[in-house]
Amino acid sequence: MKRFLVSGMAALALVLSAPAALAELETSPLTIESANGDHVFTVEIADEPEEITTGLMNRESMDADAGMLFDFGQPREAAMWMKNTLIPLDMLFMDPNGKVIAIARQTVPGSLRTISPGVPVKSVLELNGGRAAELGIEPGDEVVHPIFGNTDE
Repeated sequence: MKRFLVSGMAALALVLSAPAALAELETSPLTIESANGDHVFTVEIADEPEEITTGLMNRESMDADAGMLFDFGQPREAAMWMKNTLIPLDMLFMDPNGKVIAIARQTVPGSLRTISPGVPVKSVLELNGGRAAELGIEPGDEVVHPIFGNTDE
């Protein structure tokens, strides 16, 4: 019995000292303007180093109209991977104006392969795998969100 109590207390200590990335992230609306219309999502914002590193790891599912927007601040080479990611994702890579410059479709859960467009980007938007194709989202489409300065906010 004592052994379980110690293990339980250790588990409680781990939960209480969990990193900020496990806390709920800020969310905001985001719109993708494509040739076949506007597509609205509610996205979590990952803009701190720990949030960017953790991303959507260990998530078993994500709502169809949800996603995660990684804001790197200044454009940089994005080196994404799927380590500890349980669901396939579409990764949209955007320039500083919100223009989609590349899409990595149906990325493989758990893969350690580096995913990058090969050019600096301001941000990456992760959606459920297959969602971009389902909605007809393509390179050249525009992502509208305050981080790009292309909204009325």
